[in-house]
Amino acid sequence: MTSERGLPAAKSALDREIDPRTRFLREIASRVPVERVSEVHLFAPMRQGGVETGVAVVAVAPETADGRHTVYSATYRLTLKGPERGRWEAAVVPEADAPLLTVDAVVRGVQRRAGDGAETERFSGAELAARSAP
Repeated sequence: MTSERGLPAAKSALDREIDPRTRFLREIASRVPVERVSEVHLFAPMRQGGVETGVAVVAVAPETADGRHTVYSATYRLTLKGPERGRWEAAVVPEADAPLLTVDAVVRGVQRRAGDGAETERFSGAELAARSAP
């Protein structure tokens, strides 16, 4: 759905009222099988030039017992100022299949590349379901 100016429209008035992190968690929960999420690593959002961006790494358990999780990268971009104010973009992309232990190494690598020494917020699939519930 697009606005009259051809920009992506907000999903609903409720989506415009909730905080971006909750909206981001709802996006993630709508795109991955929440019942199989092993862990979510949510990075602190960054604001720069009127835009807020966020990143998360999501590990989803396999349907079979092979032990390799699907690792997703999740991102959002929210325009805070300017003519496109309120524009929301989100992506949840499967990046790799890896053992769960590898996810921590991936998260540390992302922190290192971003120059961010802050810890990520880590939680389980059950917590994702609870935090993303309407």
